[in-house]
Amino acid sequence: MANIKIVLRKNMIKKDGTIPLAIRISANYKTNYKWLGQYVLAKDWDKVAGQAKRSHPNYKMLNNFLLKKLTEANDVYLNNQDENITPKQVKQKLKGPGGSKSFFAVAAQRIKTKYDRKVFSVAKSELSILYNIEEFLNLKTSLTKKDVIEGIAKRRKDRVGKARKSEYSFIDGIEHFQKKKDLKFQDINQAFLERYKTFCSAYLNQKTRTISNQLIFIRTLFNVAIKDGVVSAKYYPFAGDKEKIRLGTSNKIGLTIEEVEKIESLKLEPYSSIWHTHNVWLISFYFAGIRISDVVKLKWSDFKDDRLYYVMNKNEKPLSLKVPEKAKAILDFYKMNRKNNGGYIFPFLNEVRPNDDEDFFTKTRNATKLFNKYLIRIAAQCDIDKSLSNHIARHTFGNIAGDKIHPLMLQKLYRHSDLKTTLNYQANFIHRDADDALDSVISF
Repeated sequence: MANIKIVLRKNMIKKDGTIPLAIRISANYKTNYKWLGQYVLAKDWDKVAGQAKRSHPNYKMLNNFLLKKLTEANDVYLNNQDENITPKQVKQKLKGPGGSKSFFAVAAQRIKTKYDRKVFSVAKSELSILYNIEEFLNLKTSLTKKDVIEGIAKRRKDRVGKARKSEYSFIDGIEHFQKKKDLKFQDINQAFLERYKTFCSAYLNQKTRTISNQLIFIRTLFNVAIKDGVVSAKYYPFAGDKEKIRLGTSNKIGLTIEEVEKIESLKLEPYSSIWHTHNVWLISFYFAGIRISDVVKLKWSDFKDDRLYYVMNKNEKPLSLKVPEKAKAILDFYKMNRKNNGGYIFPFLNEVRPNDDEDFFTKTRNATKLFNKYLIRIAAQCDIDKSLSNHIARHTFGNIAGDKIHPLMLQKLYRHSDLKTTLNYQANFIHRDADDALDSVISF
């Protein structure tokens, strides 16, 4: 049960001696205050009754006002107690939909929560969305498209440059948006979203899926804001026949056995960046498409009795796999340096700062970016005309596996929580039935 009372905030006393009144909302060891815009002298306040004394010149009018506000607060709590409403939510609902909290402030708070929980990949991608929305709001249609694109690129480059010099941190970005009040939830209607989608496509060169991910983020924030009483549900731009988020699908294309053999036989200068990239990609493939970011983090301690004991970073699912002979041959190259890389097999995290999770994330991300750069060169040297990327190692395993391996075993190898996910994923690489059906019609 919440404790709702009108109190004096004595730590906020003004120069004339008057003290602000506020509604104090307490529940489950959490407290929030809703300012009432009224001030009284301490001698004119009855602390026990929670009202002004007769000594106050307008005590009747003030007490009627305070009773009305107290009743509103109790009504909000009682009408929402089935939802375990918090003091903070009661305070926000008292402000009414469209209160002082901006879209950017709600978004920044969510991102900070992700950051504090060390979900850096999500936090950084969501902060990037806020920079995109800011660019959209600041779009000057008087400029040419070329000038706009160059301006956006320059501002991004400046942020990255300052971050590398430790002149601008992730928290600085969050604080920047916490202060912005130029976008209210009511401003984000269907027309706004249509213009934003056009902006993302025309000026940011984003594909449909990337744009959809941003709309999902905006929708999530709306749901949070509606629940917290920041905005009324009538402003929700994704309801009914309004904005529909459509997630497009794309073909997942893996390499063939012949193409993998070309990569395996490629001769590269030992211990060069492209040589490490080559080995990391093959290790990923040999272990059923382990994500490249997880391959970078592999340690010698993960290998025991010729088996890899692996925990997938994305969903923390454990798995034990036999070390194939081809993988063992690559690992043997690195054994001589096993004491130089801080226990890691590959050298990309050897300078990571101890107990610094953000530095760990940053160095892992930088390594994966480097790999994509060199994989393009590897594809060119092997005459492979497919887009060779980090994730294609997983697609390649699926392509070669086809329908040779039972779905339940593939589910285990892929570390999928749901068999349906495995079946949908593997459907990208099983074409025999469709091919036979096509041949049965046109072979005449």
